[in-house]
Amino acid sequence: MEIIQRKSLAQEVADTLKHRIKSGVLAIDSKLPTEPELMEKFGVGRSTIREAIKNLAQSGYVHVQQGLGTFVISHSGHAALDEKIGNADFAEVFEVRQILELQIIAKACQHRTAKHLRAMAKNLKERQRQAQAGELKQCIEADIAFHTNIAESCGNTILAELYKTLSVHVTRFFSQTYTNTTPFIQSQLIHEQLLQHIEAQNPDKALQAAKKIIGAL
Repeated sequence: MEIIQRKSLAQEVADTLKHRIKSGVLAIDSKLPTEPELMEKFGVGRSTIREAIKNLAQSGYVHVQQGLGTFVISHSGHAALDEKIGNADFAEVFEVRQILELQIIAKACQHRTAKHLRAMAKNLKERQRQAQAGELKQCIEADIAFHTNIAESCGNTILAELYKTLSVHVTRFFSQTYTNTTPFIQSQLIHEQLLQHIEAQNPDKALQAAKKIIGAL
């Protein structure tokens, strides 16, 4: 029996916008409509639009500039790389994740800013809140957002973009693997310690914490 996977509303919105980008209707450097405009156009809520935009950003089609808007940066995104990762087994994906994440964390200890630290702290609070509430999907999203913000803080845009591409598949793996939020509750403290070490600019302790996290999740 062939299983047909239904697309979420956010995925449908993302696919529609992606088609407009690929076809050139939305040119490079052009600005996407605002959230309210997209909500009205697609007849969906704000959370759906934000998830769709996050999907496009992680796939390398757009870049979100806080306070300015969302801009088209590529007509092809990370399509080739994304397909290759999608066809790989999870052992390979997590090997790459480990290599990337350890390098990113070491650099984040050098380059993180107060703004980055605030974003990470906010992600961790949301991760804990959703984990304690038993909301697996939202907990995974907060976890991925935390690690993505670490990548954003590392000072290397290529590493950050590679991590964003990889994170889509890590999210899928988490969603398929975990049935409840218990593992996330159990690993909350080590995540908080990782943030403390990044804030203290202590790469040795940060890497020790990261290795524990990678081994746990």
